[in-house]
Amino acid sequence: MRFLAVAPGGPRWGSHRRLPACSPAPLLLLLLSGCLEAPGLAAGSRRPNVVLLLTDDQDAVLGGMTPLKKTKALIGEMGMTFSSAYVPSALCCPSRASILTGKYPHNHHVVNNTLEGNCSSTSWQKTQEPNTFPAILRSMCGYQTFFAGKYLNEYGSLDAGGLEHVPLGWSYWYALEKNSKYYNYTLSINGKARKHGENYSVDYLTDVLANVSLDFLDYKSNFEPFFMMISTPAPHSPWTAAPQYQKTFQNVFAPRSKNFNIHGMNKHWLIRQAKTPMTNSSIQYLDNAFRKRWQTLLSVDDLVEKLIKRLEFTGELNNTYIFFTSDNGYHTGQFSLPIDKRQLYEFDIKVPLLVRGPGIKPNQTSKMLVANIDLGPTILDIAGYNVNKTQMDGMSLLPILRGGSNLTWRSDILVEYQGEGRNVTDPTCPSLSPGVSQCFPDCICEDAYNNTYACVRTMSALWNLQYCEFDDQEVFVEVYNLTADPDQITNIAKTIDPELLGKMNYRLMMLQSCSGPTCRTPGVFDPGYRFDPRLMFSNHGSIRTRRFSKHPL
Repeated sequence: MRFLAVAPGGPRWGSHRRLPACSPAPLLLLLLSGCLEAPGLAAGSRRPNVVLLLTDDQDAVLGGMTPLKKTKALIGEMGMTFSSAYVPSALCCPSRASILTGKYPHNHHVVNNTLEGNCSSTSWQKTQEPNTFPAILRSMCGYQTFFAGKYLNEYGSLDAGGLEHVPLGWSYWYALEKNSKYYNYTLSINGKARKHGENYSVDYLTDVLANVSLDFLDYKSNFEPFFMMISTPAPHSPWTAAPQYQKTFQNVFAPRSKNFNIHGMNKHWLIRQAKTPMTNSSIQYLDNAFRKRWQTLLSVDDLVEKLIKRLEFTGELNNTYIFFTSDNGYHTGQFSLPIDKRQLYEFDIKVPLLVRGPGIKPNQTSKMLVANIDLGPTILDIAGYNVNKTQMDGMSLLPILRGGSNLTWRSDILVEYQGEGRNVTDPTCPSLSPGVSQCFPDCICEDAYNNTYACVRTMSALWNLQYCEFDDQEVFVEVYNLTADPDQITNIAKTIDPELLGKMNYRLMMLQSCSGPTCRTPGVFDPGYRFDPRLMFSNHGSIRTRRFSKHPL
């Protein structure tokens, strides 16, 4: 393993040394894998490069892309923006696991941000990491694979190998220990720990990631295609902006959407427990958080600009696909919940997704329903790997990106979440029942052990629906018609057509038990959909209910 020399502006790959590289995949293995025949690749051409830029907690619904003017110009306007991009779980670790594996949480078994919830656990390392799409790119397609930034929330835990653990498939590894920070953090540099302090010129994490990424582009091999995954801390808390951006957006406030600071009537009890109206101090706090989040994103915008300029300078840009997205959305005051994610609503599950690259026409917007489980299959498809050889639940976006017509596409996706909380009373909020978590000083809690739900998010020519069930004593149901009610204020579970309700319930059960190809079967509103009410009943005549995983490991 080599060490990086520190230079002004952040660590640099030392130019006097070669970058460490794993042994190239044998040519016979590459031939057998089919990776030499990437779609649309001219004879003798090198397979395309891919860059995946991942932010942390950046929403799409509440203006999360507004500060990123350069990113929108350099990626969105030069390619395609997806207006209906979702995550299968509105929390960092399960969502990131879905990106890496191309699977829904019930198939990769990461259910929350804890080791007990399988976040970067030894079980995850043994069963899932060998089958991630970067591992396939490296072993089967001969790609150089580079990672920089936040990996999974519990990465670096001593109980799971510490910082010495480098996941299978990464040629160059520059990973943050545990959760997002901007200063005073530790990185694993190819398995060796390096501590950083609080000197902006050499330690500010977003800039460090930019610098090490540029150095990779300078010193990588020019004989192999490359994949880069750059995972920034922004705009995650503690929302520490670079010094030059700390006074920006002083007149910006959290959006006062229709669902801002209102009581969540007819919703799950966790939403109903929020106090309405919020106190002035709570509103000031979330406005300040919203402003700081935007400030941190300005450094991400700089990173994107530097990266694309370097790709252009090295002659790689025209042969490189660039993806920009987030691991989950965020809320600031919606339904009087202060700040967090985790909930089933659009502001938490919808994310930005911008893509540019060879064969993608500029200034396009796609309304197709996509999810981050599609990123792995798409990138493998770009590399020429047969996605059907994997166990991934997602679909390749490449036909959409290249403007294919008469495409058969999905009309629904699954969203699932297992609430965090223990069967003890929060000592700061003794009046609350046991099991709540993520509580604020005024005892408004953002999560609970029975905030465990699964949803079918459906978009078709005629319907724009969300159907959700909770795993609690009420078996609480929430249903929203987002065409009539985009802010999801009115729960129509008790007024919707019972037959449609039954079909959505059945579809939810099917998706919750799906794997691979069965996750891509026709939805309720697709021509090929078949509904057999008898399948909703067990052999004993009782109504079947969907299964929630209680023991992910």
